[in-house]
Amino acid sequence: MKTKFYFIIAFLSFAFNSNAQVGVNTQNPQEELHVAGPTSNIRIDGLNEINNPNNLGSTKSSKVFVNQFGDLVLGGLENNVQLLFDSDNYLRDVQNPTSLILQTGEGDGFSQAGIPTLGLAASFTLTAPAIVEVNYSVSWNVGKNVTSTSRIDDFRARVVQTGMYFRKNNYLGEPVVNDYFGNPINGYSLCIASSCSEVAGMFAVSGQIYNNSDIRRGEWKSFRNTASDYVILGPGTYTPMFAAQLEVGNTNSTGAIKMYLGVENDEVQIIAHYFN
Repeated sequence: MKTKFYFIIAFLSFAFNSNAQVGVNTQNPQEELHVAGPTSNIRIDGLNEINNPNNLGSTKSSKVFVNQFGDLVLGGLENNVQLLFDSDNYLRDVQNPTSLILQTGEGDGFSQAGIPTLGLAASFTLTAPAIVEVNYSVSWNVGKNVTSTSRIDDFRARVVQTGMYFRKNNYLGEPVVNDYFGNPINGYSLCIASSCSEVAGMFAVSGQIYNNSDIRRGEWKSFRNTASDYVILGPGTYTPMFAAQLEVGNTNSTGAIKMYLGVENDEVQIIAHYFN
């Protein structure tokens, strides 16, 4: 009688069709396993906090992965989201040749600029392939000599674009061009030095328009570009770096217009989403 009882319960709990599909709370399963109901869920005791040391507990979420056998497993701490880098003042607050961007005409006029406040120690390390999330807010000043008495007054609209790229190891290392899969970051590399002596895979490109017609009025400092983006990188040590361009449609009679990058607090945040 006990065996028959369990069989009836099992029959009532599951519905089968001719395609070997199993339904829970439904007699019309649409997949091999279909759990119906607006509040339905699946519980696996082997993945809970008590039984699995990789379960991060009630204060955090633990990612479930599929291993090479098709089993559902919890990733270790390194397989989850990790805040790698969070700086409130990433670049040195200077107006000198290390932060200088010269005005160019139309076209690709990006130049690297800015030195990390932490110098050679401004880096992060990936322990495995990861989707790297980048968030930044970078400051800039602009003008003829970039002072309060040298405001631009030619009434010409300029485009100020900033972007980020990575160098291997420290900020003096080789620029990173390709992602983890060997593909050019964002589809192609950009020049980051004069005569295109260096190229890099740039991402998180952001821009805005600057215009002013009065040498006595108008802002010349405390501007910011902000951006967020993602790139897939392999294991290794990387240093975030900036490149920027100051572009105007017609350079005739505009003078030597300059822009300085990173002159105030610049926020940089790097988050790793490990996936392998």
